[in-house]
Amino acid sequence: MPAEWAPQRRVWLVRPHNEETWPGCLAQAQAEWEHWRTELARVVDVVELTEQGVATNDSWIRDFGPIFVRHADGRVAGHDFQFNGWGDKYETRSLDNDVPTHIREQWGIDMWRHDLVMEGGSIDVNGTGTVLTTRQCLENVNRGERSPGEVEQALCDALGVTNIVWLPGGIRGDDTDGHIDDIARFVARDTIAALRAPAGHPDHEILEVNWRALEAARDERGERFNLLAIPVPEPMHYDFPADRFGPGGRNMVPASHANFLVANGAIFVPCFGGASDDAACRTLEAAMPGHRAVPISARHLVVGLGSLHCLSCHQPV
Repeated sequence: MPAEWAPQRRVWLVRPHNEETWPGCLAQAQAEWEHWRTELARVVDVVELTEQGVATNDSWIRDFGPIFVRHADGRVAGHDFQFNGWGDKYETRSLDNDVPTHIREQWGIDMWRHDLVMEGGSIDVNGTGTVLTTRQCLENVNRGERSPGEVEQALCDALGVTNIVWLPGGIRGDDTDGHIDDIARFVARDTIAALRAPAGHPDHEILEVNWRALEAARDERGERFNLLAIPVPEPMHYDFPADRFGPGGRNMVPASHANFLVANGAIFVPCFGGASDDAACRTLEAAMPGHRAVPISARHLVVGLGSLHCLSCHQPV
């Protein structure tokens, strides 16, 4: 699996459309998404599935779309893992689960189909042999009965990696059971940018545990990683109405600058209207020479419990 900063052929998107996901703010979330799509289309071909006649339950294509890999001779194919709505937290999402099949049939891209449940947001790779993930997600029983050894073998076989870096878990408000794309990301082969929060922040403790795990980790060459701290936004909350999935209430949402998307020289950084926005953009831009940070407002998108990376699925050239 190539690193995200490798040249990309296209990015697959699904426009926000599920009112249960963005209760009371769907129109605002759509406006943020439209602005982001316009900026994204400046650097890469964008394919929006709804416009192509492909129906979905929701818009989080990072998790139900293909995980693309590339052969040494340049051929690209996708892995079609099973999607069960982040551990059967919601209704059966068969439309979402069928998306890789539609892409295979309509666009002629080869796919390997797996019985294993796995979402694209749960992994991040450096492109040279290491994958970054969390135990909270991939070892969760709600993703199916499987041993840690089976998970590790599946990662190595599917992604072409030889080294796995495990972090304990994710941030509050994240309904994915600790997806890596909300907490720590590769920005170079040997460099990881990870969230750090000040004392008193609700995520301070888990992020410090993750940071210590990263300090002890090694890459595929047996070398330590360079670590960069990404600031966290002030805690954000939303008043969710009661619905068929729960009683609602005022809950924290997973606002994270780590949920950025890298595409052909641009870093699309989710921003939330606070002081951490500029600092996160500067940090990521400095970490990736030749890349330009593009701040994208995601204050309403994150009400759906994800943002830019979760809403996109990149395909390498």
